[in-house]
Amino acid sequence: MKVAIIGLGLIGGSLALDIKKAFPTYKFFGIDKDKTHQSKALEIGFVEQIISFEDLSEMDLVVVAIPVNFAITVLPQVLDVVNDTALVLDVGSTKSPICKSVENHAKRRQFLATHPIAGTEFSGPNAAITGLYNNKTNIICDVEKTAPQLQKLAVKLFEAIGMHIRYMNPEAHDRHIAYVSHLSHISSFMLGKTVLEKEKNERDIFDMAGSGFASTVRLAKSSPKMWTPIFQQNKENVLETLSEYITNLQKFKTFMEQDNFEAVYKDMEDTNYIKQVLKGIY
Repeated sequence: MKVAIIGLGLIGGSLALDIKKAFPTYKFFGIDKDKTHQSKALEIGFVEQIISFEDLSEMDLVVVAIPVNFAITVLPQVLDVVNDTALVLDVGSTKSPICKSVENHAKRRQFLATHPIAGTEFSGPNAAITGLYNNKTNIICDVEKTAPQLQKLAVKLFEAIGMHIRYMNPEAHDRHIAYVSHLSHISSFMLGKTVLEKEKNERDIFDMAGSGFASTVRLAKSSPKMWTPIFQQNKENVLETLSEYITNLQKFKTFMEQDNFEAVYKDMEDTNYIKQVLKGIY
């Protein structure tokens, strides 16, 4: 099987490494507008050759792993080029705009909308790692719009690299992911911003920051080029989550101002239930 990865960064590169490990005979090809990324991907070895867009007609599987603002333009172009039996899938963090971008395409049944919920705060080819997707969840949207034989191929690949499959519609995906992913990144970025603005001495930040700060602000190291389009595409859901989050922060601040530490304790005690929800994940 010939596999093309469009976007040779953390997500695309790690997916190539994991599929290559599960299916050693598969051949991997890459497309990326950044020549440094091209060279590094070849050096690392998760692709064997850099190809042109026209070469996609020879591929059996095309993975679009680029920022979501580019994906909505590139996906229809990919479907224009691929042969009539190829599977095209994307791995973006928003699904409604992406699904809409191809909903009327003649080859819509060759496309599968996916969101592997995996990643790190790092980006680029050097960030790609084997095993990134093992025991992670992959959300598949609008599965009924994809040809059955191509659905089976995708599930076979994802299960072979250790992923758990969940199905939902694009609107539900974007609403839920705004709470459990997008809000987390905004919180991390804004915590980092607050500390950098108030703690001017970088040495003090480094020396005094505990593991709690480090783990909470970790996501602030993520790529703004990737996350700004995500927030833009999922604006309505993100604004809703932010409003609820700000309301909770304001309530907590009010409790503090009123010396109502019983309410502070109660808020934290109630939230401790999250330990049960996330049991076995961390």
